[in-house]
Amino acid sequence: MSAAELDRAVTLLVRQVGHWQQPRWSAKADGGNVSRADLVHKLVQEIANLAADVAGEPRREVPRLPSDLALPDQLRVVAADLTLAAPPDQILATAAEAVTRTRAAL
Repeated sequence: MSAAELDRAVTLLVRQVGHWQQPRWSAKADGGNVSRADLVHKLVQEIANLAADVAGEPRREVPRLPSDLALPDQLRVVAADLTLAAPPDQILATAAEAVTRTRAAL
């Protein structure tokens, strides 16, 4: 797994949701009982945790911004942070799988 593959997975998800307005974010995710926004925020937190672990920093809570429209940007930022931390391939694979799994659930 490479950083380019993680970037591709993130790009595909952002293309899928980047144009959504608030009602689509508030809708329930497929087969779940949480909103699409909650699901993507959970993904953002998961990737932020991976980046913190790789960088040897403490995990921090990713703030839930007032507008769910910011979630694609938050995802891009934490994915970039992870890539900059130069993680091993297995960590990149874990992150890409989480992105792909979330994308499928939306």
